[in-house]
Amino acid sequence: MKILFRLLFFLFFVVVLASVIAYARGYRFDIEKRLVKSIGIISATSNPKAAKIFINGELKGVTDTNLTLPPENYLVEIKKEGYTSWSKKINLKGELVVNVDPVLFPVNPSLSPLTNLGIIKAVASDDGDKIVLIASGSAYLFDATKKTLPFFPPLNKIVDLILLPNIIDYKNINIIFSPDQKQVIFASPDEQSYLLFLDENNLNPLDVTFSKETLIQAWQNEKNKNNAKILETFPESFDKIASASFEIVSFSPNETKVLYKAKESVELPLMIKPPLISTNQTPEERSIVKEKTYVYDRKEDKNFQLLVPNIKWYFDSRHFVVEEEKKILIIDYDNTNKQTIYSGPFESFFFNATNDG
Repeated sequence: MKILFRLLFFLFFVVVLASVIAYARGYRFDIEKRLVKSIGIISATSNPKAAKIFINGELKGVTDTNLTLPPENYLVEIKKEGYTSWSKKINLKGELVVNVDPVLFPVNPSLSPLTNLGIIKAVASDDGDKIVLIASGSAYLFDATKKTLPFFPPLNKIVDLILLPNIIDYKNINIIFSPDQKQVIFASPDEQSYLLFLDENNLNPLDVTFSKETLIQAWQNEKNKNNAKILETFPESFDKIASASFEIVSFSPNETKVLYKAKESVELPLMIKPPLISTNQTPEERSIVKEKTYVYDRKEDKNFQLLVPNIKWYFDSRHFVVEEEKKILIIDYDNTNKQTIYSGPFESFFFNATNDG
């Protein structure tokens, strides 16, 4: 009797364990059809929270939540009043979880002036965190990484323009940042150049007119070395192809993606074999065409062509900020969900995204 009881208990335990495993893997019992079938899960989150989730146009809940659905093609939309909407076509497969985690942006963002000075020119560093401004007879530095109290001016003077007597045309001046963003070169159209330090008020600017090209080349060499170090974290095959065939435009802030322009046409092979499951489902482009611009994601081994010019990384490494037709837009890094976030007046020669968005 004890043996029978133990056997029944063991069988019960096995059945329960198998049921739990099957449930966790996405199997459900269909009461109407009286059979067990696999389902998929759409895990929907958003920033901000409490956004409505629409599946094929039907409201299914609010973020954050998990939706269990049969394998099929779905149009997933995330909407919240006062914010941009987000949508994507999802091919849901049994036993798999598809993560949907969009960022929704305010439709009417609040604006505040950086300064009331009459700005003549503004130039940002590669990562956008530092901006050199020329205004009211001086050059200033705005450092987005340093938060200031409201009653302190957010700008630090780096030089009085009167100390640069050989530069006249400041509107067309070329401002070049060093790789460590601690120095800049002010180069005028007539080749007169000065070296300035960004952490101080330069009372004695260094004239580098005759050594400018050497200094710029040294900075470029250092930048190339930094890029090479980051590329070493990418798949080896990609590193080799990129070094020979791509012009690196910029890396994402978290250095997991690279924006590049093709110097020659080349085929980009799969770097991760077998391919990862439950990755970005946007169709990618691996036949690289000369002069076209692309973004490569090393985590998922995905490559997407970008069809918009004049773009900058958004601080979350998942979006680009775009200036297009007197508007500022934001798009997902895979070139989907282009949304207008600002359409008011602004100087089209300058727009920038800082590390806090």
